[in-house]
Amino acid sequence: MLVAPVHYAPRTPTRQFVAAIRPRVETDQSFRVAGKVVRRLVENGQSVKAGDLLAVLDEADLRLQKEQAEAELSAARMALEQAAADERRAQTLRKEGWTAQAALDRQKAQAEEARGRQQRALRAVELAKNALDYASLRADSDGVATATFIEPGQVVAAGQAAVRVARAGALEAVVALPEAFASLAGAGEASLFLWSDPAKTYRARLRELGASADAATRTFSARYSIVGADEKVGLGMSATLTLAGKDKGVAAALPLAALFDQGSGPCVWKVEEGGKLTLAPVSVLRYEAKTALIAGGVAEGDRVVVLGAHKLDPGQRVRPVDAESL
Repeated sequence: MLVAPVHYAPRTPTRQFVAAIRPRVETDQSFRVAGKVVRRLVENGQSVKAGDLLAVLDEADLRLQKEQAEAELSAARMALEQAAADERRAQTLRKEGWTAQAALDRQKAQAEEARGRQQRALRAVELAKNALDYASLRADSDGVATATFIEPGQVVAAGQAAVRVARAGALEAVVALPEAFASLAGAGEASLFLWSDPAKTYRARLRELGASADAATRTFSARYSIVGADEKVGLGMSATLTLAGKDKGVAAALPLAALFDQGSGPCVWKVEEGGKLTLAPVSVLRYEAKTALIAGGVAEGDRVVVLGAHKLDPGQRVRPVDAESL
């Protein structure tokens, strides 16, 4: 009769999930003005430095706007000079008694209006210069271009994503956790290995867990920092993340064939000295595909029948054969 010893081990629930290596910060770079794209200077996977030119818009209309603003500024300056001269003349005439106070007040108001117009024209020139500068899209940090969304000839709106840049720095493992396992995210230890190098394991630390489930997949997005990441950890790689929950005591795994139920709950046959069988009720924690986890009823090292349990009777003697030796 096939028998196996009972062995209790710490019961730590573990689950594995597919993860992707992503940058901690990834930004969609976009133009701050609308226009027609004339050049795109980066491709997917290309490294960029802060200040590098990513794309350029047609500047013709923006230059015209700048020239128009400068012309309006020139006119505003001339108008201010004339208004200031008229104000000084009105002040002189008023002192000499040749004009009324109302006329002087009118000239002062016109001069103030001219000064305001000049200030508005100055700001308009600054805005036009800024808009012209914004026609050149530059990287705001060192990193890698991970996606491009524009092509030469395309007309884009202000704020429309043009190039996605993964900022240089720490990489993270991003995983989608089903609702049933979201509680494991920060409950215990986490580790991961790359598919390209399964032999090396890295410790992982939960940095961010989504506050709500994705409406379509019903999963929670979790981001894990990779402790001790080296040059083998690359952007876009696939990995397996292992989550281990908190220790929940000890349990012994027995084959499903070792258990049977005569109506009073699950039991196993315990083999005593001399091969005599005794019935031992057990407490089952969980049934799995091929085994059952039990929490008590038999002691560490007890031998139990693992095959044909439903054909035996109490007190029957059998010749035990260790299943592990086969």
